[in-house]
Amino acid sequence: MAHKGASTSVAESSARETRGPDSVEMALVVNGVSRVLDLEPRVSLLDALREHLALTGSKKGCDQGTCGACTVWVDGRRVLACLTLAVTCEGRDVTTIEGLAEGDELHPMQRAFLEHDAFQCGYCTPGQIMSAVAVLNEGHAGSDSEIAEWMSGNICRCAAYPHIRSAIREVRGQKTGQ
Repeated sequence: MAHKGASTSVAESSARETRGPDSVEMALVVNGVSRVLDLEPRVSLLDALREHLALTGSKKGCDQGTCGACTVWVDGRRVLACLTLAVTCEGRDVTTIEGLAEGDELHPMQRAFLEHDAFQCGYCTPGQIMSAVAVLNEGHAGSDSEIAEWMSGNICRCAAYPHIRSAIREVRGQKTGQ
């Protein structure tokens, strides 16, 4: 026998949208632009960005969340796009490497990476830059050891770490006036 009010909860639950396994329409705000996509709920944010929005700056390195090449921001916080479901980003602001520059004007961290030769093959560079900006915004760039610790989720197989830290120090100095 159903308890009093059971019909209300059934009505409420049937009114909720059920998602999956078929494709569903979802709205993502990426780099300030609202986009509506038809995706399966299990599609990663990385695949949505690269394959459905043609934003190929974020790289698919390991596809396991261990290299950091896919680092993007969701609501200003670093996330690994390969481990984040696109559907979880509805109603949130997603920023990719393509969204850092202001028109033709590179972000200061992008310029510093160029000036300090903070890349070699360049594959990890978008994720490194996204993390580097976040490290500064989070206040974790007080020393080289702190930078190394807070950037440790981003692997550079070419070992450009000294140049990456140098670029971060330069932008930190610009922000603090040093």
